[in-house]
Amino acid sequence: MPAKNTPVPCPDMIDGLSRELIECGRDFHHRGWSLGTSSNYSVVIDREPLKLLMTGSGFDKGRLQPDQFVIVDEHAQSLDEAFPKPSAEALLHTVLAQHGAGAVLHTHSVAGTVLSEHFLKDGGLRIAGYEMLKGLAGIRTHESEAWIEIYPNTQDIAGLATVIGERLQDPAAPLRHGFLMAGHGLYTWGENIAAARRQIEVLEFLFEVVTQKRLLFGSF
Repeated sequence: MPAKNTPVPCPDMIDGLSRELIECGRDFHHRGWSLGTSSNYSVVIDREPLKLLMTGSGFDKGRLQPDQFVIVDEHAQSLDEAFPKPSAEALLHTVLAQHGAGAVLHTHSVAGTVLSEHFLKDGGLRIAGYEMLKGLAGIRTHESEAWIEIYPNTQDIAGLATVIGERLQDPAAPLRHGFLMAGHGLYTWGENIAAARRQIEVLEFLFEVVTQKRLLFGSF
């Protein structure tokens, strides 16, 4: 029985969205960004009240199955006891969705992991001057830069979610494009799965460029 008295979303919609996320998992696993049970993905299926379809905890993202997803509410609580357990990081997905994200994708690439540890002391990673930057939402020219904030890895996900929510609402310089957790990986988002997937591809490409450039030329 459902844990809460809430309408069940259209099964056909759920099936289509889960298949899109399954394809993301297979692709990201192939690229080395979501190995083993690492990573988590979500998509908004309702706004009033907020509901997200997201990957359950502990499943191999390269071999996801339709029954390995969970529907959660705005508090990151499962709406059905029969569903898999949500990821421990589900609150990061819900806070991003509450501030407009339609889909959230989280990866664990080698480049993102290494760069997030190295640049943690700086609070973020600045990437400028690359044509690929134009793949990020709101950027129209390579003569731009992206500032990817980095946060310490933490078990206090509720605390981090609060910080992320505040940064998203910063009137002067709101959090954009994505953020890294040190030694952990990348979170990014978009208005839908396709847009979030594009952001993942662009940022992971840029992380590899920065890593290779440092190997070839040293600090810059």
